[in-house]
Amino acid sequence: MNKRWGAGILAAAMIFMAAPQADATEVISEDVYQWVQSTARQNYYFNKQQFYFAQDDAGYMTPDILLVPVLKTYDQVQIRDVVSKRRWKGLSTSGYDDLVGCAEYLKFNLKEQTVQVTKHDDLDSDWGVLGTTTSDKVVKITELSDKDVDAKFYRAILQYASSHYQEIYDRTQTVKGAKAPKSEVKRPTKESAKDSKDKKKGRVTKSSKRGVRE
Repeated sequence: MNKRWGAGILAAAMIFMAAPQADATEVISEDVYQWVQSTARQNYYFNKQQFYFAQDDAGYMTPDILLVPVLKTYDQVQIRDVVSKRRWKGLSTSGYDDLVGCAEYLKFNLKEQTVQVTKHDDLDSDWGVLGTTTSDKVVKITELSDKDVDAKFYRAILQYASSHYQEIYDRTQTVKGAKAPKSEVKRPTKESAKDSKDKKKGRVTKSSKRGVRE
């Protein structure tokens, strides 16, 4: 199971040598990836070129739902931890001696301030997918501690989205072919027969008694 993750984009955007994080050689394109933070065990990035609003079944954009892929690179301690957990769960560890990080696909509900990791891909040093997991778990961001590492990551993404709203909106239309949100679709109103008649005759107001017509 060695599918390529982000074929073409990721391969051209970054080079990562599997080594302890402090000594890792990382070249990540700032045009594609936005670094957010580094902990003792992981580096956190999001793909700012793949930021999109969701679409409904009819193709209308839904700006309340934000979709964004993220990337995390691991140090050796985190790698061993991931492998140990897979062994404990009885999952295959084939290829995991070359594990370097993961790609996750996040779904934000801006109105409800929640996030869901819809898919998690473990990645090898060639950015092949070693294993994939999915989840329906929804996390309430406002309930996370300000010191929570994931909370800081999510809030940084939301802040970026807020300051780049129009860019994301335009990209969703041009790249994804989304229609304008239903709330923004102008619906022509038919003028009633009475309104049309009033316009032609001129509606008489109280001032009309003094010879003034509206």
